Amino acid sequence: MSDFDTQLEKMGTADGFIAALDQSGGSTPRALGLYGISEDAWSTDDEMFDLVHEMRTRIITSPSFEGDRILAAILFENTMDRTIAGMQTPEFLWNYKKIVPILKVDKGLADEAEGVQLMKPNPGLADLCKRAKNLGVFGTKMRSVIKQANAAGIQAIVAQQFEVAKIIIGEGLVPIVEPEVDIHCPDKAAAEDILNQGILDSLDVLGDGERVMLKLTLPEEDNLYAKAIAHPNCLRVVALSGGYSRDEANTRLARNNGMVASFSRALSEGLSASQTDDEFSAMLDASVGSIFEASKT
Repeated sequence: MSDFDTQLEKMGTADGFIAALDQSGGSTPRALGLYGISEDAWSTDDEMFDLVHEMRTRIITSPSFEGDRILAAILFENTMDRTIAGMQTPEFLWNYKKIVPILKVDKGLADEAEGVQLMKPNPGLADLCKRAKNLGVFGTKMRSVIKQANAAGIQAIVAQQFEVAKIIIGEGLVPIVEPEVDIHCPDKAAAEDILNQGILDSLDVLGDGERVMLKLTLPEEDNLYAKAIAHPNCLRVVALSGGYSRDEANTRLARNNGMVASFSRALSEGLSASQTDDEFSAMLDASVGSIFEASKT
């Protein structure tokens, strides 16, 4: 079986969750700040990205970060292009950890209109996908945001996500469609109902063998996304923590059967640059264990 087929089987059937390690330029200072590294520690973007790569390398190389509990890791492009232990990051993840490498491919969010933020144009997407595939990447992730229960805006989000997903599928990768509903949306449940129907309609028109994954905000109605989870064109439905604490995110996740985590802040919560390696590994192990258990329901 090829690496891709092995990864496809793992992503579709194995227990575990996705680690989101894909903070980009705009969110990197906050991620470093939570890790205990303040902005006076760097003076250029290159220095900032060096520091965040050191943080990610410490996470990825930790004995607590293993493929028996972690299905995949989502990488920022800068991380994909760097090395860990002398190997390209995707190669290290798969060959040494049996963790499936996934790449964040969106170029950020457009200004809000009709209660949503679409993705910015991404004319270099096909070339990026080709480069990622050559480096051993299995799939991609792209994020847009829903802030209001506006049907027209949500329909535009879903249409854009699945239009881009078709390009990614055409390049031989499996896309994660991520239309995040802001946890502060004033009518979050209504927005999620509109989104759910749009997703189901879009899954229905995918061709045989055209599979996507979905990354969705933990819903107000438990098991709202059950039909999407069971859909033949959906490989996996994963949950973003969206600003919830790890405890609340795990509690909500455990109530949604078949949905697994794809946490970022909730995964790294409590990790610090000042910790010894043993302290760091113990904290990460507890985090990974709790998220893994919440993902098994």
